[in-house]
Amino acid sequence: MKIVRPLFYLAFVLSHQSVFSQSDGGHEHTAHKTKEVCVSMGIECANAATPYMSKDGTLWLSWTAGGAISVAKSDDLGHTFGERIEIANHQKSLDAGGDARAAITGDGVNKIFVAYGFFKDNNWNAQINVSTSVDSGQHFSSPRSLIKDSASQRFPAVSVDPEGRLVIVWIDKRLVARAKENGEDRLGGSIAYAWSEDFGQTFDVEKIANPNSCECCRIGVVSSSKGQAALAYRAIFPGGVRDHAVQFIDEKQTKLAKIYPISDDNWKTDVCPHQGPSIAVSKNHTLHTVWYTQGSNRKGIFYSKSNEQGSKFSKPIRLGQESKSETRPFVFAIENKIWIVWKEFNGSESIIWTRFSKDDGNKWGPDHKVSQTSGYSDHPLLIENNGEVFLSWLTRLDGYQFIKLDEIQ
Repeated sequence: MKIVRPLFYLAFVLSHQSVFSQSDGGHEHTAHKTKEVCVSMGIECANAATPYMSKDGTLWLSWTAGGAISVAKSDDLGHTFGERIEIANHQKSLDAGGDARAAITGDGVNKIFVAYGFFKDNNWNAQINVSTSVDSGQHFSSPRSLIKDSASQRFPAVSVDPEGRLVIVWIDKRLVARAKENGEDRLGGSIAYAWSEDFGQTFDVEKIANPNSCECCRIGVVSSSKGQAALAYRAIFPGGVRDHAVQFIDEKQTKLAKIYPISDDNWKTDVCPHQGPSIAVSKNHTLHTVWYTQGSNRKGIFYSKSNEQGSKFSKPIRLGQESKSETRPFVFAIENKIWIVWKEFNGSESIIWTRFSKDDGNKWGPDHKVSQTSGYSDHPLLIENNGEVFLSWLTRLDGYQFIKLDEIQ
């Protein structure tokens, strides 16, 4: 497996011996005591980075650092990056913690779309802004609000269907705000979405997919067919159970789509797990999901699949080892090949593991260690480049890593 590190990382390690703290699933750990804190807006100080790959093999990266949302491109698979392009700078108001990150996608040719959140007040009420480029990233539009509703919106996630329609989903608090105005208590948030026919220049009127969701966990979204996308998210079920669900949203639908639970973890909590799921759809239309839970029925990270459009899922399979601290699973599909990655913390280092299936999740090969770091690191993500799958992993001490994953059985 090839590890790609940008040229700046060694110089940065020598000059920034800082204290970096990271949080995964409630576990706080600190490494490398320092004299300085990383404060620049460059990728070397980023806390989260999200990749997008164009059809010509150009890697685009969006990241949050120093209160700014920035993007840059690499023509050599992450070895080096071009000049930083600043989309916006909200200083301490930028929504950059937990599962929050800037979303980026494109049409594969010349259009690029970026979405991010920032806080409007001290009560965690946020606004999602979007910015677009129609000239392969040479220029980006001034950030503008995604919707007109004044209620809080956070955790944007995006996907593009085979016909080039863009869908954005987010956690929306308008129903919570209305309940508060009426003197009612309402936990969590709602899953909202909107479609765009012109790649983010304009959007259809937003709709609510599920009125009851966790307010602080990332949403998994993947286009499943023309004008349709599959969602995976942490819902709030009766009794305050925060387990995961899948749902299909359609560009033309006018009523709530069926909500299917992925598993019965029975995690009853009123706090924010900051641990959302991931979803992928194979060529056979099989749904593949991975997630983290601390429920009474199971604890840890798990995988399950559905061959029945979400109406029934397979028995959850635990990933990794029960004795380890493992979090942040992510799943990706090409044709009927499935990759899963996750992060383990062993007390001093964060380690990325991978698991691969060549037959749509029926059989899996052994787990393999991909990379590790002793400092702060972001969640592991997966992305495709011309039929090959790469791990995208931001680390503070070892630089940004872009690693080709082998098909090991």
